[in-house]
Amino acid sequence: MSIIGRLGGLRTRHALAILVLGIALMIETAPPAEAARLRLRATMERYSGNPAYLAVYVTDAKGHFVATVQIFGDKVQYYPHLSRWIRAVGPQSVPLDGITGASVGAGRGLDVSVEIADALIGVGYQLRVDAAAENIADNAAEIILPLEPAAAGIDATGRGLVARLRFEM
Repeated sequence: MSIIGRLGGLRTRHALAILVLGIALMIETAPPAEAARLRLRATMERYSGNPAYLAVYVTDAKGHFVATVQIFGDKVQYYPHLSRWIRAVGPQSVPLDGITGASVGAGRGLDVSVEIADALIGVGYQLRVDAAAENIADNAAEIILPLEPAAAGIDATGRGLVARLRFEM
């Protein structure tokens, strides 16, 4: 092989190495998906019984599950009572570490901050809440709120255990 042929092969390999390195750097430095911080605030109805379990999750406009936002109540054996949510995620769902909290007692309130992907806000998705308490009827989709900036700060009234819930952006 001539010297020019060898140099051409080196140039090609060198150019290929630079191209691969450039792609790797672009992937490594790509900005992470943006997340919006929402503040969830709710007040429970006054009822007699054990604290309620709540599942707060996002669905599309047709009610198809998209993502779990927050679970209130940490005893997994009670999750099947959060019927629409558990049907969507399945009993062997991904770990819920970091998105669970204590159940919420009668007449009590909750106030938590959560993160939701920006891409889910203002494009027709919904924030839903399933609620359940021992010896009280389960309330699937007790609250459905449009995940729209215009809905922020507006109280939604529950159909059972949750007196009202709102999110703030």
